[in-house]
Amino acid sequence: MVRTDPAGLRELTLDECMALLAGAPLGRIVYTDRALPAVQPVLFHLDGGAVVIRTSAGSALAAAVQDTVVAFEVDEVDARTRTGWSVTAVGHARVVDDPAETARLDLLPLRRWAPAGHERFILLRLERLTGRRIAP
Repeated sequence: MVRTDPAGLRELTLDECMALLAGAPLGRIVYTDRALPAVQPVLFHLDGGAVVIRTSAGSALAAAVQDTVVAFEVDEVDARTRTGWSVTAVGHARVVDDPAETARLDLLPLRRWAPAGHERFILLRLERLTGRRIAP
């Protein structure tokens, strides 16, 4: 059965959301920075039920998301055809401190924005996942 939201957009199933999330090249993390909302585009990798983000150790993002609730969004929209989709995740984020876990995450196919340096991984556990498809 196809479900729609109040705006008439088709709601995506959990499997559809996971597939779209896994195939997206770029996402946006939404967090609080000094009591203000902040949004940052990030490269990421889906690792089981978690989004993994690589960032520099001294970044504002790494400082702001330690053990906090954040949102994460991916989408694809074609303005010409007025089609697309959007997937939003909400969950607890943490900076990975364990050396063994860091070594494992370092093996993931996760590209860097900037040249390599002292980096940290942020792990976002997916606790709520929703999505919608836009169709004419």
